[in-house]
Amino acid sequence: MKKKIEITIYGTEQLCPSCVNLPSSKETYEWLEAAISRKYPDQPFRISYVDIQAPPNDEKKREFAQKVMEEEMFYPVVLVEDRIVGEGNPKLKTIYLEMEKYGYIAREKQ
Repeated sequence: MKKKIEITIYGTEQLCPSCVNLPSSKETYEWLEAAISRKYPDQPFRISYVDIQAPPNDEKKREFAQKVMEEEMFYPVVLVEDRIVGEGNPKLKTIYLEMEKYGYIAREKQ
């Protein structure tokens, strides 16, 4: 593995107006954390959730949270490092493919 990557999920408690019947951003964050941990055991990564209505003091995260609101992006928005890999209803396969570019190796199904 080349480096420990950061996965950031941007969203809010309120469901995206176009995302009816989908899980909340926070639920998506929890689901992704569990799924990625199972797929890449013993391969560390950082995953964080950013509430776009109350972003942290981190300048970069605050600016992207503002961008999500200004551009009316579908949330949750999922970033691997600084690349958007999912919006609204993120797909695991897309996230996994991006992680593998950084040297993550999927655990074989048993």
